[in-house]
Amino acid sequence: MKLRSLIIDDEPLAHKVILEYAKDIPFLEVVGQCHLAVEAIDFLRSDPVDLLFLDIQMPRIKGLDLLRTLSDQPTVIVTSAYEEYALESFELDVCDYLLKPFRFERFLKAVNKALTIREGGTPKVKTEVLKPDVREQTEQIFIKVDKRHVNLDLSQIHYLESYGNYVKVWLGASFHLTPRTLSSFEEQLPADHFFRMHKSYILNRRYIDYVEGNFVLMKNEMQLPIGKNYRSAFRNFILNV
Repeated sequence: MKLRSLIIDDEPLAHKVILEYAKDIPFLEVVGQCHLAVEAIDFLRSDPVDLLFLDIQMPRIKGLDLLRTLSDQPTVIVTSAYEEYALESFELDVCDYLLKPFRFERFLKAVNKALTIREGGTPKVKTEVLKPDVREQTEQIFIKVDKRHVNLDLSQIHYLESYGNYVKVWLGASFHLTPRTLSSFEEQLPADHFFRMHKSYILNRRYIDYVEGNFVLMKNEMQLPIGKNYRSAFRNFILNV
């Protein structure tokens, strides 16, 4: 059996990643690409598919709103840069939830799950809602900067700073501003190097110069406060290398 699939995402890079991954999965066939949900509505009327790769944050109609309009819903794998929609997505009976950027192994796991559902009729109703496995052990991360997705080595990141509805990703004396929450980074970044030591900061331990009192001096000479509720855990973090 081949899974006829449709990509619905307003970011060209997301299409490129899925198309590259799909080339190495014999039972997966991408039969269409839409950059807006309204385009997908027209496509699905004339050409039904087995599987949707669905982004959430799109202009005009959001991905989950699109799902609510479908009377005959295909199997759905959500692909999103935002983890906060996971609960709502699973309540709409999606197959899986991939947090961008995702690796091929995680993509393959989701597609295999979709194949099982289509072939064996495995019930999609869940007895409990599970958070997506977002703590991928990776050496690189994509972040959205303006209309681009920038690929960063984790070793480049000194620390991250919450900035309203954005996060400043500091690379020494410069930073990238990305529309994400600090909590989403906390879930994704490897815990052996990155630690949230304040409600507004996550630091990379390799760039700590020294700790004095309730402050951390970074190697770029920035001084970061250690939050009162984080102090005990942070001391354990820096002592247990």
